[in-house]
Amino acid sequence: MTVTQLLALGGVILLAAMSPGPDFVIVTRNAMLSGRRAGMACAAGIAAGVFVWATVTALGIAGLLAASAVAFTVVKLAGAAYLVLLGIRALLAARRGGYDTLEVAEGRSAGAPAAFRQGLVTNLLNPKVAVFFTALLPQFLPTSATALDHLALAGVAATVSLGWFVVLTNVVSALRRFLTATRVRRAIDAVMGTLLVGLGVRIAVQ
Repeated sequence: MTVTQLLALGGVILLAAMSPGPDFVIVTRNAMLSGRRAGMACAAGIAAGVFVWATVTALGIAGLLAASAVAFTVVKLAGAAYLVLLGIRALLAARRGGYDTLEVAEGRSAGAPAAFRQGLVTNLLNPKVAVFFTALLPQFLPTSATALDHLALAGVAATVSLGWFVVLTNVVSALRRFLTATRVRRAIDAVMGTLLVGLGVRIAVQ
């Protein structure tokens, strides 16, 4: 593996991570609701999911998933249901209103473990990630790729994803006092809830 190959892979992964999708919404919402620590934990969960997908791609499991209509549909529907559930929770919060102050919300936040779990589950239950890595990673591997080559690609993919979502977390955290004002928070919950439900439905029907 050459440095050029690793940098090229990192660039492609960064563009994919920056595109709006479930991971983007989940990190933003966790950073906004529970602060920088939760946002970082959610980013770490997504990076862990990326590493798992890259690893199972190397083992050929992701290819089997992409090739099996039944397995692909099961993962797709599970992921869609999870996103819809998170979206409905956000919409219900927007409908209820009556948000806590920032200080009280910090005391009641779900914390890093729950945020990590949300990031991990959201990424692992997205079958598009399996298809993405199955199509992408072989393009960057040498003909006689070793286990170390596969591990290096998985590490690059996870590190780049983590780096982007850490940046996103810090941007959202810097604006958090404004974003958690009652009117703004209610509007954001409504928008994010709609996006999550829409993403879930889109994944389910595609």
